Amino acid sequence: MLIHQNQRNVEYREKPRNGEGMVTFSHFVDETKEQHLKLLAELTLPPGASIGPHQHDKETEYFIFLEGNGVVNDNGTEVPVKKGDVAVTGNGNYHSVKNTGTVPLVLHAVIILH
Repeated sequence: MLIHQNQRNVEYREKPRNGEGMVTFSHFVDETKEQHLKLLAELTLPPGASIGPHQHDKETEYFIFLEGNGVVNDNGTEVPVKKGDVAVTGNGNYHSVKNTGTVPLVLHAVIILH
């Protein structure tokens, strides 16, 4: 199966996980049809936007940063992130992410179920 970019399901979430602003989720696949996949999407956070803190039980989330600058709260520790960085959260830990730059923060988000 091949899914072209113009076939992606795009959704806009306002204040995701009690964060700030509007975040765009461009889904690569229909996750409801994938057995061990909860999310596979490109996320775009405009300047100042964020995804609030949330926990990952029985799953692992990967943030692969592609553009921009931000801060990840990694289980209570704030860490600056930039293009090329990867954040991994699972095993009951929590995280959040915020765009602290002046351009969109773009990342790929992958959630694998255990």
